Amino acid sequence: MATKKKIDAGRLNLKDEVVAINRVTKVVKGGKNMSFAALVVVGDPGEGVVGYGSGKAKEVPQAIRKGIEAAKKNLHKVNLTETSIPHQVLGHFGAGQVMLKPAPEGTGVIAGKTVRAVMTAAGVQNVLTKSLGTANPHNVIKATFDALYQLRDKAEVAALRGKDVGEL
Repeated sequence: MATKKKIDAGRLNLKDEVVAINRVTKVVKGGKNMSFAALVVVGDPGEGVVGYGSGKAKEVPQAIRKGIEAAKKNLHKVNLTETSIPHQVLGHFGAGQVMLKPAPEGTGVIAGKTVRAVMTAAGVQNVLTKSLGTANPHNVIKATFDALYQLRDKAEVAALRGKDVGEL
């Protein structure tokens, strides 16, 4: 992806889903300071646009709100077929690996909680997934997005190879 154009979050019909909320305690001289970290996925299933963000605050609702705002700044368009993904792909981030595999109509989203949130937000209706390695939601989400960024449609592959779509 050489040039990435900014996606306007205002014109999209975004749905948000909280993936993980983590209570963080900082021990200071006066006692313990509690705060919350929220990991949020937002996306427009109709457009195939999805993003994730993390927010931290003293209260859970503010952390979620901050996560949603961060996710809206991090939206990406995903190459999809009608209801699935174009080809199998393996995404990596840290110790996390996520495999995404196209599935026939009627299969549904076969995925764990974290990957399911990303797939439904992106508008993928039929996909087989497997999370390999770490179960840390932050690394799993980043590995899932790495896999989604690797997806190519037929026209893009044909252009890279210098052929027309019919030759593939």
